Amino acid sequence: MAESKTESLLFTRVNKDTQSLPISIEDWEQKAREILPDGPFDYIAGGSGAEETLAANRTAFSKWAIVPRMMRDVTNRTLGITLYNQSLRAPIMLAPVGMQAIAHPEGELATARAAAEAGVPLVVSTVSAHSLERIAEVMGDAPRWFQLYWSNDREVSASMVKRAEAAGYSAIVLTVDTIMLGWKRRDFRNGYSPLREGKGLANYITDPVFCSRLTEVTPENAVEEILKNIYHPALNWNDIAFLREQTSLPILVKGILHPEDAKLAIDHGVDGIIVSNHGGRQMDGAISTLDALPAIAEVVAGRIPVLLDSGVRTGADVVKAIALGANAVLIGRPFLFGLAVAGERGVASVLDTLKSEFDVAMALSGSNSVADLNKSILARM
Repeated sequence: MAESKTESLLFTRVNKDTQSLPISIEDWEQKAREILPDGPFDYIAGGSGAEETLAANRTAFSKWAIVPRMMRDVTNRTLGITLYNQSLRAPIMLAPVGMQAIAHPEGELATARAAAEAGVPLVVSTVSAHSLERIAEVMGDAPRWFQLYWSNDREVSASMVKRAEAAGYSAIVLTVDTIMLGWKRRDFRNGYSPLREGKGLANYITDPVFCSRLTEVTPENAVEEILKNIYHPALNWNDIAFLREQTSLPILVKGILHPEDAKLAIDHGVDGIIVSNHGGRQMDGAISTLDALPAIAEVVAGRIPVLLDSGVRTGADVVKAIALGANAVLIGRPFLFGLAVAGERGVASVLDTLKSEFDVAMALSGSNSVADLNKSILARM
C-alpha cells in the first residue's frame, strides 16, 4: 500500500541531514522570537490593548470540538474549492500582512514565491514592502488578490485598484476596520513604527497619482502623505459605489463582525465578506471571529462567499471554521513567523504543514470534501 502524504512528510523530516524546520506554530513563533529584535517581533506577534481579543481568537476554536464520523470511506478526498471562478487547491489563503520586510529582507517576494508554488492565493497589502507589480511578476499566473487601505484621496484608491487589475490580481479586498489605528501597547513600549521607517512605501512611491501630490518624492514626504490619508473615519457604505466604478473585479470587505453589517454589505453589492478583527490588532475586547461567524453565515445564506481570518493555526481550525459557515480561511502570523525563520522555505513549510493537517483532520472527521464539512460534525464545549 502506498504511504500517505503524512507518513511521507514524517519520513522526510526524520531522515533529513540538516536540522528540521519547526512543525507547530508555537515552535515557529519561538524561533522567530530568537531571531527578530523586539520591535519587529512584537509588531507581528502583538495585538491591541490588553490583547484580550488576540487571546479570544484562539480560545474560540477550543470551544468547539470535532465529533468524527466513522466507516465512511474517505479514500478519494479532495481539498479543492472554487472561488470567483478560480480553482484553489485548498480553502486556505495568505492574509494581507503589510511591511513583511521587517520579518525577512525579501519580504513579500519570498512569501509570493512560496504561495505560488503551493497554489495558495496571496492577498497583497497596500503597505507592502515591494510594489504590487513586482510581487505579481514573481507569482506568474498564480492566484493573488489586492488588499486596499482606503485613502482620503479617492483618486489614490482608484489608481491602486486599477494598477492591481492591470497586474493580474483577481479580487479587491477593502479593509474597513482601520478607520483609525488600534492602541498597540507593545509598539508604544518599543517606540516602533515600521511605516515611519519606510517599510510600507512601495505601492505609494510607484503610484503616479500619489506621487503627484508630493512636491518632492522622498521617503519622509511619502510617509507624511500616507499618514494624512490612510485613516478615514468618514468611510461608509456609499463609498462602495465609487470603488465599483473603478474595477470589474470582485470586491470583498474585510473586517465584518456584525450580522447587520453583513446584510448591508450584500445590500451595497459587495461580492464577499471576510470575517476579521484584524488578528486582534484593532479593537481590543472585540468578539472573536469564530464566535461572530455563525450569525454572519446565517444572514448571508450562501449568497456571497464568507471567509474568516484571525486565530487560525491548525488544520482542525480550518475544519471548524468551514463547518461553521466559512468558505475559506486566511492565515497571517503563522506564515510571518515562517518567513522570519527561513524565508521562502519557511513560508512553504508552514503552508505544507497546514494543508497536510487539514487533509488529516478532514479525513478523520469522516469527510471526503470541503462540501462535506458542516455543523453536524461539531459539538459546543
